Amino acid sequence: MVAPKRATMVTRARGRFINRPTKTGRGVYDKFFVYIPTELARDSSFPFKPGQEVEAQIDSLKGILVVEPIQTKPRGRQPAKKEK
Repeated sequence: MVAPKRATMVTRARGRFINRPTKTGRGVYDKFFVYIPTELARDSSFPFKPGQEVEAQIDSLKGILVVEPIQTKPRGRQPAKKEK
């Protein structure tokens, strides 16, 4: 059972960087995750939704990992192109 999302005021929490090696037919490969604590992910200002695609980028000057949402185009009918 999943608890309902509540408005909270947690804007900083300690998470973890995890490696879960995964077996495939030909070997093992690394699968990395960043764990974000529930109370932070449920904050009303948290910028992501479950399952949303994100882009991760290393900022080597600041020594940080930047994670941003990928802007997707809305699905649906596209306007017809005009022929010349």
